[in-house]
Amino acid sequence: MYIYNVTINIEETIHDRWLQWMKNEHIPAMIATGKFSKALMARVMVEEEMGGLTYAVQYTTDSKETLQKYYAENAAELRAQSKPFEGKFVAFRTELEIVSEH
Repeated sequence: MYIYNVTINIEETIHDRWLQWMKNEHIPAMIATGKFSKALMARVMVEEEMGGLTYAVQYTTDSKETLQKYYAENAAELRAQSKPFEGKFVAFRTELEIVSEH
């Protein structure tokens, strides 16, 4: 199993609208690709020097191959949907391989 983790810092001025978009549109669209079995959205509880609020969204997928399919078939389109928030957030993405679950 793999986790595709996206960490996002969003400006407070647009936070509420962005959060609703994430919960009601973007995350459901990610799941609808059929490449992820579930998503977990968590608020990162640190105060950033740059300000804003930080979230981590973790999308669970079955394999590296499925994640590669997401990049090839869906990533550009889904990332483009964040255009209304352009310049108001910073995001970085990491891939995690699940080693153990208890």
